[in-house]
Amino acid sequence: MSLPTDPAPVSLGKDPPDAAPDATTANGPVAAQVQVFPAHFSGQAGEYFRLWLVNLALSVVTLGLYLPWARVRNRQYLYGHTWVDGHNFEYAANPWALLRGYLLVGVFFGAYSAATQLQFSGWEWVAGPVALIFVLAYPWLVRQSLRFLARSTVHRGLSFGFGGSLGGAYMAYGVANVAAGVSFGLALPLAWYAQRDYQVRGLRYGAATGRFRGGPGGLYLIGLTALGLTVGGGLIVGVLSTLGAVLLRSGQTAPFGDEFGDILEQPGVLAGIVATYLGFLVLYMVGWQYVRAATLRYVLNHFELGGVVRARATFSTARLVWIGVSNAAAQLVSLGLLTPWATVRRARYVAAHTQVLSLVDLGTFVAGPAAPAGALGEAATELLDINLGF
Repeated sequence: MSLPTDPAPVSLGKDPPDAAPDATTANGPVAAQVQVFPAHFSGQAGEYFRLWLVNLALSVVTLGLYLPWARVRNRQYLYGHTWVDGHNFEYAANPWALLRGYLLVGVFFGAYSAATQLQFSGWEWVAGPVALIFVLAYPWLVRQSLRFLARSTVHRGLSFGFGGSLGGAYMAYGVANVAAGVSFGLALPLAWYAQRDYQVRGLRYGAATGRFRGGPGGLYLIGLTALGLTVGGGLIVGVLSTLGAVLLRSGQTAPFGDEFGDILEQPGVLAGIVATYLGFLVLYMVGWQYVRAATLRYVLNHFELGGVVRARATFSTARLVWIGVSNAAAQLVSLGLLTPWATVRRARYVAAHTQVLSLVDLGTFVAGPAAPAGALGEAATELLDINLGF
C-alpha cells in the first residue's frame, strides 16, 4: 500500500482514540484500527560520553577541521538509538559536504569579524555589507538547513524530505521576525507559529506531506505563560533583594559611603548583588526552557503526516523544564563535560513519553521525489547557532 502525495485527511479526533471510525469496503464496514508505536531511546550516557570526548579531542587537535565528522558521528549515535516500531533512525549526512559548507561560512564570517576589529584601517566598511548579506540570506539559510537535516534523516530505509518554498521561508523567518521586532514582542508568538507551521507543512516522509493542526492561540498561551512566570519570579526576586538590602542597611553602624566602591566594600552587599543577578539569570533560563518544552509538546500533539499518522506527547512540561535547567547548571559547573549526560537524559525522557499513532503500517510509505539538499545551510546553522528546533 502506498500513500498519495496529498491524501485526503483521515480524522483521528482531537485526542486519537484506540480505533478510528469505520471504513467501508466491498465486503462491508471494516474498523480502521489506530496502531500505537511508542518511541524509545536506548543510548547510554557513559557510552555517548566516550564518543563525544574522542570527537571533541580530534576537533581540537585538527583546529576544527574534524568538526563535521564529529557532528555526524554524534548524530549517528543519537539517531541510531532512537526507535519507533522496532526500527531506529539513521543520520546519513556526508561529512565532506558539511566541511565545504563550514569552510565557506567560516571564511565569510571570519571576514566580518576581522573587519569589525580593523578600525581605521580602511576595511571596516566590509562589516556592513557582510552583515546585510547575512540578514537577507537568513531565511534562505534556514530553508537549506531544514532540507539538509530532513534529507539526512532516514527511518526504515526511507529518507525524509523538506519541500517548503523559498517564499514561505522569507515569510516565516523574515517578515514574521520583523513583525515581532517592530511590535516589541507582541507578535513573537505569531512568528513562532509561522515558523513551526512552515517546518511541519514542508516535512515529507516518502510521498506523504506534513500538516500542522495548531493555531497561533496555542503559541500565544505559551508566550503569556512564560511571561507570567518571568514577571512573577522577577517580582519575588526583587522583593527578596530589597528585603535583603534593608536588613543589611539596618545592621550597619555607619552609613554607606558615597562612592560605589565603598558600597561594595560593605559586608554582604556584593554577595547580594551576585545573588540577585543569578536569580534573574535563572528566571530567564526557566522562561526559555518553558517555551522550548511547551512548544515541543504543542507541536508534537498537533502534528499530522499524510492524513494517517499523528504524534502524541505525554511528557510533563514542568518536568522537562526542570531537566533543561538542571542540565544547563550541570554543564556550567562541569565546564561542559556533562554535556553527553545532559543530552542523553533529555532524549530518554522525551522519547519515553512520545508515541506515533497511525492508521496504516509504517512500512507502507513509499519514496517520493528527492530534492537536492546542500550542506551550506546546515553549516550556517551550526556555526552561527541558528535556532531551528525546540
